[in-house]
Order: sequence, then structure tokens, then C-alpha cells
Amino acid sequence: MIRMITIETSINAPIDKVWQAFNSPEDIVKWNQASDDWHCPKAENNLAVGGNLKSTMAAKDGSFQFEFEAKYDEIIPNQFIRYYIADGRKVEINFHEENNLTKITEKFEPENQNSIEMQQQGWQAILDNFKRYVESKALKK
Repeated sequence: MIRMITIETSINAPIDKVWQAFNSPEDIVKWNQASDDWHCPKAENNLAVGGNLKSTMAAKDGSFQFEFEAKYDEIIPNQFIRYYIADGRKVEINFHEENNLTKITEKFEPENQNSIEMQQQGWQAILDNFKRYVESKALKK
């Protein structure tokens, strides 16, 4: 059995707003980076079973970029997403609302190039950036 890496966060926003920001390409480009020296110049998302998620992550200085691509396998609106990254690794994301907080738990299969710790830290940094983005957006409305 392949070990899954788990990351999570709790967001002070209703689940429907969290779901929308997580899956809308207009929002994805605003939060999908692990640090301030990276950005996400483009994102596409066909949130349907068999649909594709695509995004570009790039260093702001232009030194490096990579494409992320995945295909959706299961979607339960406001609750669960499972997709497979182009290299075959599985990702599962659970959304759970409790006491006006939305908890996101992501589990993903690691790749073989970077350490487990580095992968966990990188994915967690992106999820933490998502939390900050949603909470700042929610407070503005």
C-alpha cells in the first residue's frame, strides 16, 4: 500500500465559499503558490468526473515553471474531491464544516524526487496560502 501524506487546515468561512474559491480558476491563480516568490499565472478547471484541472506554477523571476495537470475521478459538491495527477498519483480532499469553520484535509501520494517532509511542507504552504486568501476575501464581503 502506498503511503499518503496528509495536510489540513481550518478556514473561518462557510463551506460553499471555501469550495468556490478552491475550484474557481479566477481564485486559483490568486492563492496557488507556496511562497511569495512564486505565482500561478494561469489555471483551468473542469470540475466534473473525467474533467481536468490544470495550473501553471512559476517563479516570479522567470527562472522556473511547471505545469500541474490532473483528472477528476470523484466529486461530491462541498464534501469531497478525488483526482489523479498526470503522473498517476492519487489526491483526495475532504471538506467538512463545523462551528462556522471549514476544515480541509488533503491526502496525496508522494513523488519520488523530493523528501516526504519537503512535499508535505510545500503542499501545506499552498493550503495555508489558500486559508489566508479565503479568510481575507470573506472579511471583505
